[in-house]
Amino acid sequence: MKNWFKENQNHLIIIGVFLLMVVLYFTPVWQGKTLLQSDVMQAKGSQKEIFEYREKDGKTPLWTNSMFGGMPTYQIWYDHANNITTHIGPAIRAVFPPPSDVLLLFLLGGYFLFSVLKLRPWVAALGAIALAFSSYNMIYVEAGHLNKAYAIAYMAPIIGAVILCYRGSKFWGPSLLALFLALEIRANHIQMTYYLFIALLILVGFELYYAIRDKKLNKFIQATGLQLIGVVVAVLVNASVLFPTYEYSKLTIRGKANIEKTDSDGKSSAGLEKEYAYAWSQGVGENITFLIPNAYGGRNTGVNLTEESNTVKSLTKLGMPESQAIQFANGALPSYWGEKSITSGPWYFGAGIMFLFVLALFVVKDRLKWWILSATILTIFLAFGKHLPFISDLFFDYFPMYNKFRAVESILVIPSVLIPLLAVMGLNEIITRGSEIPNLQKKVLYSGAGIAVICLAIALMPNLLDLRNSQHQEFVAALQQNVSDATISNELVSALLKDRADMASKDAWRSFFIVALTFAFVWFFIKKKLNMAVMVGAIAVITLVDLWSVDKRYLNNESFVDKSIYEKPIPEREVDQLIHLDKDLSYRVLDLTTSPFNDASASYFHKSFGGYHAAKLMRFQEVLENQFNGNINEDVLDMMNVRYIITKDQSNNSDRISRRSSALGNAWFVNGVKFVNGNKAEMDALGTFDPRKEAIVNEGLKGEFGDKTIGQPTNAQIKLVSYHPDTLKYEYSAGNNVYAVFSEMFYDKGWKAYLDGEEVPIIRTNYLLRGLALPGGNHKVEFVFEPATMKISNMISLIASIVLVLGLGLAVWLSLKHRKERTAPQQPKTK
Repeated sequence: MKNWFKENQNHLIIIGVFLLMVVLYFTPVWQGKTLLQSDVMQAKGSQKEIFEYREKDGKTPLWTNSMFGGMPTYQIWYDHANNITTHIGPAIRAVFPPPSDVLLLFLLGGYFLFSVLKLRPWVAALGAIALAFSSYNMIYVEAGHLNKAYAIAYMAPIIGAVILCYRGSKFWGPSLLALFLALEIRANHIQMTYYLFIALLILVGFELYYAIRDKKLNKFIQATGLQLIGVVVAVLVNASVLFPTYEYSKLTIRGKANIEKTDSDGKSSAGLEKEYAYAWSQGVGENITFLIPNAYGGRNTGVNLTEESNTVKSLTKLGMPESQAIQFANGALPSYWGEKSITSGPWYFGAGIMFLFVLALFVVKDRLKWWILSATILTIFLAFGKHLPFISDLFFDYFPMYNKFRAVESILVIPSVLIPLLAVMGLNEIITRGSEIPNLQKKVLYSGAGIAVICLAIALMPNLLDLRNSQHQEFVAALQQNVSDATISNELVSALLKDRADMASKDAWRSFFIVALTFAFVWFFIKKKLNMAVMVGAIAVITLVDLWSVDKRYLNNESFVDKSIYEKPIPEREVDQLIHLDKDLSYRVLDLTTSPFNDASASYFHKSFGGYHAAKLMRFQEVLENQFNGNINEDVLDMMNVRYIITKDQSNNSDRISRRSSALGNAWFVNGVKFVNGNKAEMDALGTFDPRKEAIVNEGLKGEFGDKTIGQPTNAQIKLVSYHPDTLKYEYSAGNNVYAVFSEMFYDKGWKAYLDGEEVPIIRTNYLLRGLALPGGNHKVEFVFEPATMKISNMISLIASIVLVLGLGLAVWLSLKHRKERTAPQQPKTK
């Protein structure tokens, strides 16, 4: 044991340093506070019904009616108890509460990757710091995109495991790949996993080229085959995450439209609309924020313009109180001037790291350099989205699944990993073989000078950046209309441009000095004026201070609140309390005081007609687009059983409720069924029908009626007698065959209907609801949600989890066995 500690003392010290960083950065966590994140608040609303029934039943319901008329819970929250990786996260969070656990995962994952590359421990630690504190990692955490942050954190160890496989590891490589990839997929942010797949596909292509060139194709095939086994295991471990999601995605806005749409080129579209997917595209010039964080003004939310800013001073000169001036300036006069409509901050990788990255291009000999460079360039181009359409459109139109994802700038997570990776590899080259690198001093000098000149140019002449985006004239016109005085608006715009210039200049000077310091330590090292430990330690501190201070602009102690606020994140209003006086089993509420279809706060208290989710069912979205485009279709609200509408009283800014007596309830009988030909005809019919009297059904579903002849309901009534998200029970009586419409979303991937215990077909009605052709008499109807995909995938997850544990156990056993064989004393040979 003593030998083990001695052999690993550097690793243990470094892990201890990482733990200290985590504790210091997230000090409020240890004070009992928690992060108040906007996306987490949305999630709280969407998850409320799920957790209520989970606590009541001891198991998680598979369906919720809290949003959009109903949707599967496994797209919102599900425990996936049969998945072994589900239990790893809570074990870490028991000691390091979120979001501190995210930073720890970034640091340890980065350290693993650099250790795989056989870098010295403290150089590997520097690399881990550069990876972990890249600005958007913390920005995602601050915004509440924790699943995305977890997925990014697992990228580095996955890359490390792949490299292990290609470097000959037959046991640890594939076993760790299976583990880390399983954790990555379990984070349930498929977009991040997909972007990693693109980068790794390029790596595999390079490895294939080298294998053919060096005539080592057999080794490549073996290594790739072992990786495929690891990938299959990881996928199967997450069967309950992936398979139901895949099944569901085909019926959502990420899938094919039911009413054919065409894109701007006249092509039939599937997946997201291009305009929607490209809404968050990185501006071409905006990549300078990799080097200078506030070159584009930082973010367009929060307080960027203080009392010292030109804009606030201009407003106070006009007689506006300072506090009001600060609020107005940051609300109506954004310092951010890039092309994104909303951004929480810049993609900043560190000024010193950018210098080392450029230097690495000239000094790194490892063939990984060409993969890193190729993947970085491609993903940067793809992040430009609508600003570089000839590349983005190629992927969007032809690359499998690429058009399922929005916010294409998110692909910059790949450069945020690969740029620090190559940068630190370059530093390691200088340390290990500096004397062998030709013209090393010139390469260091030219790389440093090139980066420094860029910083100096922006510092001295920030107007080189223009400081205006393509919508600047529209912004000026809107401001003139807002203040009703052209002279004042022009003065405010001029002050704002000065503030933008000041912000860019200040951060350019900041980056210049960081580059100069990093350059100085590298220069003195190659001149043999410093030893390696001092240089690495100094650059690690510079990098940490640089990135830490930028991260703290976005995720700082003020981002945290007392847990009591978090536990009741959405305050209950008087209107919510009044609605709760209605004790009927189920009805819906439409809250128009918020953006109803982009806000889940109403779902915290009610079964909301609105909500927030990035993958709504396509049929629901199509109804919104066609029936709520400028006007509200009251008939649709009636058939969706929207009983209450919450609005804002403009006279006193108070909330008020309206009870809609026309809401049709949970189920009702219609006089007849109108058959129409095709989805478009179904949608058109919704605008001209009376849902009380008739039901709209597609011609293609006539066969579901069997031999039943539907008559007008006489002395008929139907009532919901028991409500559970997964099980709805009705009782009805009718004098003849009738057709019942239910105010529940049609979803044929799990919902089944039973008439007195006998299964009957559910007929899609009124474009997105359920209908049943029922016999006369007194009967019971039960809807049960029991998706077969979920049952099967849960069993697969359990089996694959066992295989993963056994595989890791085998790798440990073989490793210990080989270690014992290597250290065993050699027996003397006998003659």
